[in-house]
Amino acid sequence: MIVGIMGAMPEEIDPILKRLENVTKHEIADNIYYTALYGSLDLVIAYSKIGKVFSALTAATMIERFGVKKMLFSGVAGAINPELRIGDLIAATKLCQHDLDITAFGHPYGYVPEGSVYIEADPRLLEVAATAARTQGVKLRRGIVATGDQFVADEARKEWIGETFDADALEMEGASVAVVCDALKVPFFILRAISDAADMDAGFDFDAFLQSSALKSADFIFTMLDELDRAQ
Repeated sequence: MIVGIMGAMPEEIDPILKRLENVTKHEIADNIYYTALYGSLDLVIAYSKIGKVFSALTAATMIERFGVKKMLFSGVAGAINPELRIGDLIAATKLCQHDLDITAFGHPYGYVPEGSVYIEADPRLLEVAATAARTQGVKLRRGIVATGDQFVADEARKEWIGETFDADALEMEGASVAVVCDALKVPFFILRAISDAADMDAGFDFDAFLQSSALKSADFIFTMLDELDRAQ
């Protein structure tokens, strides 16, 4: 089976690459894709760069050029749900685009004709993730993740996104990856570590968090890979 692993930033895939042997680099469309074998799984790994366009391009390339059959995405997100705390892991049950707005034509926020407001994650991969969480003894939350080409720092905007889409967390790539995978019939899973929340303080160091969360997320992804390998 060919499994794709994506992040948005180099820091999000580096811990994964460091645990693999005989990694091969491929330069395509101004990006670098890495391939390696892990057990019985052929892995294709890349960071997309930030935003919906780059993440859609990367996901489509991984599927069309490398034949990826399942897609795993790992990265960070901001909390909307007040129950989420820094460092919490959340698996997206479905995703939406909070910045997609053609309400002037009578459509709801996030909707585009011949599409839908939400794209649902693969239930089988969500169960694999639940098994991985039990194996690791970590708490994995589930919820709705909203995506947009905006770094949202305004509390009023966050509240609006939460109320409009019933969203729990906020990021910049997940829904575009979901749209590509859904259109190309590739099961996908989106994992996010919460990087900012209502309880954060002025002493918070994002760079340090990114490094630690990338290690934690990589461990989780490898546990999922072990489950997929066993199921082969």
